[in-house]
Amino acid sequence: MTKLEQIENSVSALSDEELKAFAEWSAELQWQRWDRQFEADVKAGRLEGFAEEARADTRAGRTSQL
Repeated sequence: MTKLEQIENSVSALSDEELKAFAEWSAELQWQRWDRQFEADVKAGRLEGFAEEARADTRAGRTSQL
């Protein structure tokens, strides 16, 4: 049995309350990992193209206030 199958079996056996707590924990973990990846992408300059495109759109008047 793989680790994933073991986890699936364990999660399937959780009570409703435990499953809710697990889902909240899992969502938070995913956001933390997303944040770390985003920060790494910013530091590596991977988002600079998007930023320049947004600046160009602003200079060209193709944006509006929210």
